[in-house]
Amino acid sequence: MRIRSRIGRADSVLMRASGRLRDDRLDRAMLELSGAANHSLLWLATAGVLALRKGQSRRAAVRGVAALAGASFTASLVAKRLLPRRRPAADLLPPGRRLEGRPTSSSFPSGHAASAAAFATAVTIESPAAGAIVIPLAAAVAYSRIHVGVHWPSDVAFGAATGAAVGLATLHWWPKLPIRADLPAPRVEVPRLEAGDGLVFLVNPRSGSHPVAELVTALWPKARIVTSDGDIVRQLESEISGDTLAIGVAGGDGSVAAAATVAARHDLPLAVVPAGTLNHFARDLGIFEARTVAMATESGRARRIGLGSVTVDGGAERWFVNTASLGGYPPMVRLREKLEPSWGRWLAGAIATVRTLRRARPLDVSLDGEKRRIWMIYIGNDDYRPKGMAPVVRASLGTGVLDVRYVRADVRFSRARFFLSLLTGTLDRSRSYQQCDVTDLVVHSERPLTVATDGEIGPVGKRFEFRARPAALDVYGA
Repeated sequence: MRIRSRIGRADSVLMRASGRLRDDRLDRAMLELSGAANHSLLWLATAGVLALRKGQSRRAAVRGVAALAGASFTASLVAKRLLPRRRPAADLLPPGRRLEGRPTSSSFPSGHAASAAAFATAVTIESPAAGAIVIPLAAAVAYSRIHVGVHWPSDVAFGAATGAAVGLATLHWWPKLPIRADLPAPRVEVPRLEAGDGLVFLVNPRSGSHPVAELVTALWPKARIVTSDGDIVRQLESEISGDTLAIGVAGGDGSVAAAATVAARHDLPLAVVPAGTLNHFARDLGIFEARTVAMATESGRARRIGLGSVTVDGGAERWFVNTASLGGYPPMVRLREKLEPSWGRWLAGAIATVRTLRRARPLDVSLDGEKRRIWMIYIGNDDYRPKGMAPVVRASLGTGVLDVRYVRADVRFSRARFFLSLLTGTLDRSRSYQQCDVTDLVVHSERPLTVATDGEIGPVGKRFEFRARPAALDVYGA
């Protein structure tokens, strides 16, 4: 009671001090700003602007909206009902500053301050530059609730603290990850390609369209430009000759994986121009612009990285740069990539996982001779993070391991338990979810399964041999 009494006295002193501020322009600005933040409309509009730009800005928008939802629920639907408090008396402020249509809900805590702090904190986690703009705006919104007389200062302070805590808590479900993977492998010397001399460059028109072909021609005028007709491996194999020094590819991850297969087989370096929708492989390598790759081919600058491979029923080896999968994972990957541009990587992955597992059939398989009943299995080329959630980004590209993850179907209520662990960020402690790092893995299925590599559907078989291939490929500009 003594603490509450001291807080009440401090609130009264601060409210009267605020009331003595006399500035018509400030009064109008605070009234407008406070109203703009009603129902979080100001923050949703800000998130919409941030989402227009890919990368950090869009991730900041998605994290900000997630934190906004959590803060609104915590402050408005939980705290206000548990801790009711009267609003400040209207006569503490001059008539011109009083908010029309004063709210009748509990004064404690301030929902506006909670939402503002949550959004600003979450945005700053992903993009400090955007946070530098949003934080002052959030502070102004929080103070505006005192200035217009609808909250005590302690309401705003507690609401802001709650919102900041919710913003930081998003890291539990959605860890902040590096923009690119660490590349521990040393740089290697590869052929210098003057204006692309000795370079066979394949352009996938379905990924990048005609302007990309023009860009490639401008940057590598001496290169032999080939337009994909669908079978990239066969096409590149037919173009390789004695004077071929390197292979280039402009396209998405599927096109890059096919070109990497040919480059690895012939021990040729690879030049990658990201021209697909998501470009996970190029992003993890830190390759974002074609001109950067062109400078690397001129100077002969490259890194040696690892690949993954799979053979199906003893057939030809199929290489992958990102991931391979069996069971329900291939359709989940396709659905996730369809949703990712709109929802962001993590939310798209969660939605796709839920939808796919609802329709999945359990698979009876053996993993290195050990029998298992599973829903799906994922094999990543190298070490993906985070471990206790859906894989998002590689921690490295050169450790020579396969990141194996699968959802068990031999545990009671396995799908429900998996979903619950996914929502609470505790997959690493769930019995329904298994993860391990290996150098090779043999999967034998009782019924034919389709393997998917890098988002592309592969052959059907019953025996799948996965291997990590360290130091398998040299990539320009990495």
